[in-house]
Amino acid sequence: MADGLHVLVAPQELKGTLTAVEAAQAIIDALRAEHPAWRFDALPMADGGPGTTDALLAALGGEARTSTAHDPLMRRIEAPWGVLPGGRAVVECAAASGLLRLRIEELNPRLASSYGTGELVAAALDKGIEAVIVGLGGSATNDGGAGMAQALGFRLLDRDGNDLPPGGAALAELARIDAASAHPGLARLTCLGATDVTNPLCGPTGASAIYGPQKGADALAVEELDAALAHFAGIIKRDLGVDVLEMPGAGAAGGLGAGLIAFLGATLQSGAVVVGEAAGIEERIRKADLVFTAEGRLDQQTAYGKTPQYVAKLAHDAGVPVACIAGYLGEGHESSLPLFAAVEALSDGKGPLPTPAEAARQVGEASHRAVASLFARGVLVIPVE
Repeated sequence: MADGLHVLVAPQELKGTLTAVEAAQAIIDALRAEHPAWRFDALPMADGGPGTTDALLAALGGEARTSTAHDPLMRRIEAPWGVLPGGRAVVECAAASGLLRLRIEELNPRLASSYGTGELVAAALDKGIEAVIVGLGGSATNDGGAGMAQALGFRLLDRDGNDLPPGGAALAELARIDAASAHPGLARLTCLGATDVTNPLCGPTGASAIYGPQKGADALAVEELDAALAHFAGIIKRDLGVDVLEMPGAGAAGGLGAGLIAFLGATLQSGAVVVGEAAGIEERIRKADLVFTAEGRLDQQTAYGKTPQYVAKLAHDAGVPVACIAGYLGEGHESSLPLFAAVEALSDGKGPLPTPAEAARQVGEASHRAVASLFARGVLVIPVE
């Protein structure tokens, strides 16, 4: 190792502080300052939530674009999306329909609409694009993708033939779906939904019960929205011939997973796998002596398909140690610790979020602690520099 270690840096965003690109740079800057002979390979990761477009553009190149759309409460905004080499588009539902678009007091999944996400897909179709990746994470909506479908020309009609208003609660009044005016580009579209969850559409592990509360739903709203989505699924099955009710991942992004399947003919895949495979992560891990990953909270869910688990599994298969930087350690994090050769947390999660500059400094310090631990335990051998 006369030329030093080869380190692959593949973090997810640390929500509210650093993007995946910024987290990767913070790790690299800190370690390069102490180990100038080491070689670094940055691979920003994402799981379908915020940062997916940036991660894919960073991995593959392409073009960032912006289009006019509507936020979850139907206010006009400018929202980003991307086009990858080869002409495949990337749209994050969070970009137009995400929690980041609303203040806490505005959260209302009964009224919030995925219409803006449909507008971004339509913008891609209008450019002649025939393949799109839709990131399913960070949404403020619980409308099953109904708003997205309406933006793409589907009519969702009540018993009097009137178009349904926005929001998940209105689905209880749905009588039929009219696809006659659907965007013509949908006939040629190949759609991939990128998600980090496998929840069904309805029931105790469905979109409303599990994710509704973080979007502003109380117990009564959860019950109302769950019933509305079940009714929506029944109409979809009758009018479109697609049974989305129990499909794994249909509950992603407030049921937008179901909407992608029903209206866009999508398949769903792990968001981390989508980004990782696009970036050639397996080959890049095989070339590495050490892998770093990161996420905002390491908890019991980390071991079930989250980005750090995906990175760690591939590295384990290749015999490469993995260090994980966590914003903080959440409930049940003990079950995830065996995935990693070293884990370093930035805080206990009880205080306010640090500024991006402070978070970058903390990530750098945590990276040094992780490397020191790996050397001390003989997991890494100090190279000759």
